[in-house]
Amino acid sequence: MDRIIVIGSSCSGKSTFAKQLANNLNQQYIELDELHWLPNWQERDDSDFRDLVAQKAAQSQWVVDGNYSAARDVLWPRATTIIWLNHSFSLVFYRAITRTIVRVATKKKLFAGNVETFFHSFFSSEAIPWWVLRTFHSKRRNYQKLLAHQRELGITVVELNNQRQVNAYLSGLTTP
Repeated sequence: MDRIIVIGSSCSGKSTFAKQLANNLNQQYIELDELHWLPNWQERDDSDFRDLVAQKAAQSQWVVDGNYSAARDVLWPRATTIIWLNHSFSLVFYRAITRTIVRVATKKKLFAGNVETFFHSFFSSEAIPWWVLRTFHSKRRNYQKLLAHQRELGITVVELNNQRQVNAYLSGLTTP
């Protein structure tokens, strides 16, 4: 498990899981959201984003979390393991609502110093709860196909379907 990618729906717990996994394995943690977002919620140009991802992925060991298809062809060929947090829609949507409320209430600084606002978080077409509603099922179908192909290529694919499996997986790992 030298180069691990953690994927899943928005609000599936990718960042929390990947940080803990990187810590358990004593590996570098790379958050794609941090590389993607600029101040004022501006998206980094795809070519610049891909360059940053390629620089980070050049290392021999890492744990990456994120679903950016713009960087998939940079990351996935280097991966030794892909972990899919394939939680239920009800859990993911619950997390989307609660995470958004907490971030708005606390004004938690995110990537590039961005802060979620009430209006943007609930009334924008790009708001995370609505994003989860629009993308959850199609992403799940897409990941099933993509990961079947990765298995054929010899990549280790781990699918975790609930928090109990996530906790068990993390507790089974020790620092080398």
